[in-house]
Amino acid sequence: MTVIDEPRIPGAAPSSTGKGAPDEHSSSARSFVERGVRLLWPPLAVYAVTALAQLIILSWMIPPGGPSVRDRLLQWDAHWYVDVAAHGYPDGFTYTPEGDLTGNTLAFFPLYPGLVRIVHYLTGTGYETAGLIAGHLATAAALCVLYVFMKRLYDRRAALAMTVLVGGAQPMGVVFSMAYSETLFLGLAVGTLLAAHRKAWLCAGVLACLTSLTRPAGIAVIAALGVAALLEMWRHRRVLLEPVVACVVACLGMPLYLLWVGTRVGEIDAWFTIQDAGWGTKWDNGEAVWHFLTDTLRNGDQWIAVSTAVLIIAAVVGSLVALNRRIWPPLAVYGLSILVMTLCQSNYYHSKLRLMIPTLLFFVPLALVLSRVRTRTAVLVLGGMCAFGMWYGAYMLTTWHYGI
Repeated sequence: MTVIDEPRIPGAAPSSTGKGAPDEHSSSARSFVERGVRLLWPPLAVYAVTALAQLIILSWMIPPGGPSVRDRLLQWDAHWYVDVAAHGYPDGFTYTPEGDLTGNTLAFFPLYPGLVRIVHYLTGTGYETAGLIAGHLATAAALCVLYVFMKRLYDRRAALAMTVLVGGAQPMGVVFSMAYSETLFLGLAVGTLLAAHRKAWLCAGVLACLTSLTRPAGIAVIAALGVAALLEMWRHRRVLLEPVVACVVACLGMPLYLLWVGTRVGEIDAWFTIQDAGWGTKWDNGEAVWHFLTDTLRNGDQWIAVSTAVLIIAAVVGSLVALNRRIWPPLAVYGLSILVMTLCQSNYYHSKLRLMIPTLLFFVPLALVLSRVRTRTAVLVLGGMCAFGMWYGAYMLTTWHYGI
């Protein structure tokens, strides 16, 4: 049987099965990449500049013959995270040679060590190098998500100012260059808020669950998601399935890990026991912080103690100012929860500024003010704040003798 080709109409578009299809797909992919680059180049530029500047300042402050920059960036909690990634968790409690109970890696939540292990397998690098790479990847992602979130809430200038404040101006922002979990937590937390604001409820629930597997402060993210879900149902005047499912999913992560630790050790409250034994961390309604602030402000004579007290007060005042501006309620609940959890637990005072890094709330008013001033003024203010914040973090790693 003879097959007769259909006549082609001059100027007609090629068939979807013809040679034009790959070109259409590649053009669509190029367009998607171009839009992504246009959207994300500002936060990625902030990440690159602040990360490089932090390393330069840290290198400058390390005394000759001392531990290297790499060694400094793998101190304190970074060692614990890398140890979990390399060797897993112990089977029970850990004791000192004298027989006293002490802390061990079961106190550290599993998501960041899991990321370190993934980077190790994908790159073939050692676990310590993988820890640093994971930290930088998490930092870049967190700043990108933060920029998109703030741009959605406000505008481009406010988003850029907020990204610089969080990524470069925080006094303990040096942990953004370390093998610490704060940046992974920050990225997942802001991702949860962004998804909730976009009404992507299932995505928000999964991200909140992952956040609660990164740090105990994941409770703050779950609370913020709950508020977002309640606001959505109040707006519709009825119970909605998707927000409810998102909240249920969000609540699964942390209890499952705490239950796993209790089952592994043989005591249901084993995680809390390990935290208290190793780091003295327990809820005390802010008693320890109150005594620290009053004693330091009356007769403190150490630079770190005095500066920490002043910066804690500044964070509280900034948060109250933010609340006065009537910001999006889930963001307010998230920030306040982080702040309260940090100030109402009895751990080392010199770790408070690091624990407050994901708060965000106290930077919102300043970001909004800087978005309205002249560009030159904003650059000078942000540049000065970044210089101080990076120096402060480097000082804590090179001169301060205790953990952060």
